[in-house]
Amino acid sequence: MQREAVNAIATTADDVVVLSPTGSGKTYAYLIPLAAKIDADSDEIQVVVLAPGRELALQSCDVLKNMHVGLRAMALYGGRPTMDEHRVMRATRPQIVFATPGRLNDHIAKGNFNPSDVRVLVIDEFDKMLEMGFEDEMSRIIGNLPNVRRHILLSATVAESIPSYLRLGARPVVVNFLSDTDEQEKKIGIFEVDSPEKDKLDTLRRLLLSRGQESSVVFLNYRDAVERTAEYLSSNGFTVSMLHGGLEQKDRERSLYRFANGSAPVLVCTDLASRGLDIPDIANIIHYHIPETEENYIHRVGRTARWDKTGRTFFILSPGEKIPDYVEGDVDKYVIDDDAVANAVAPQPRMSTVYIGKGKKDKISKGDIVGFLCKKGGLRGSEIGRIDVHDRYSYAAVPREKLRQVLRMTRNEKIKGIKTVVEEVK
Repeated sequence: MQREAVNAIATTADDVVVLSPTGSGKTYAYLIPLAAKIDADSDEIQVVVLAPGRELALQSCDVLKNMHVGLRAMALYGGRPTMDEHRVMRATRPQIVFATPGRLNDHIAKGNFNPSDVRVLVIDEFDKMLEMGFEDEMSRIIGNLPNVRRHILLSATVAESIPSYLRLGARPVVVNFLSDTDEQEKKIGIFEVDSPEKDKLDTLRRLLLSRGQESSVVFLNYRDAVERTAEYLSSNGFTVSMLHGGLEQKDRERSLYRFANGSAPVLVCTDLASRGLDIPDIANIIHYHIPETEENYIHRVGRTARWDKTGRTFFILSPGEKIPDYVEGDVDKYVIDDDAVANAVAPQPRMSTVYIGKGKKDKISKGDIVGFLCKKGGLRGSEIGRIDVHDRYSYAAVPREKLRQVLRMTRNEKIKGIKTVVEEVK
């Protein structure tokens, strides 16, 4: 898929539609050839990438930054003042932006950049973007980007049709790798778990206990249900991260980071987490609530079995519920061994997350943080897990059993000569 997509974008001037399963690398497939076409000497925005949510916009922006191709990029999304973004935009002068539709329209309406300079429009997860609710915003964006010469559309599902207002060329190049469903089905085991009661919380608890140390994502359809379930699991000893659209952006980042680095083996979430998030080695996808659409199901299970990995998906069914007809593949009964889980305790994570109050704006790098945690925190380099450096702060994963040691030894210490705060992220 990547080879065909890169070739189509790099060697033609046509519009391109890329259809490929989640986890197959579509982000690199369009960024690699586009990076070669962007004028790095220009201070204008030449490429706009639209994403249905802030998490995907942020993640895709980080992918480009980590490619180190000499381009300036920025993510634009709601949840923070538009004027603050504009100040950063003026200072950064990005050549490519990754934006949610509503926030991009805000910047265009306020005249915060010149839309006439945009030559390429990428629509990621375009099936989601074309659903009801996005159509007006998308139509406004297309009308306000008068000089777009190419459209690149990406999706893990096939849209019924592509609206005419997108103004695709008469013969877009279609790179379709969705046909081999058998291959994907072989990678994901499908199981149904019977809940004797309508309230599935105890069944979920026992299911998670039966899976031991494996990482699991639990999907629910409502925010209040996410909070109730996360609270229940926490009260039963599980270390849980929670994600839904009502959380502040910083809380979302912390939740995802703790799950991604192994500090919280269970993520309880709405379908907000089903699209675009690339977290490796997720073993289990658990449907506490049945997906509302086939597309939601496809994107949920796309969080596991990424690249060459395998995974499992579990449907917890209360009396009267059944697995939807759109679920393809063999479904096996999963019977929880009650004797085995009767005295089991929730497994504890191997890592913990620390917040460090300095970041890129303080000239702090990942290497600086490794040195700080080794020299001041008494760790070995091999013990330190994932590190994420943001503009004003950083996160680092440290061994759970050494967390107190790290917090004690780094209290009031300096990193690169600057006094900083080091705290546990809960």
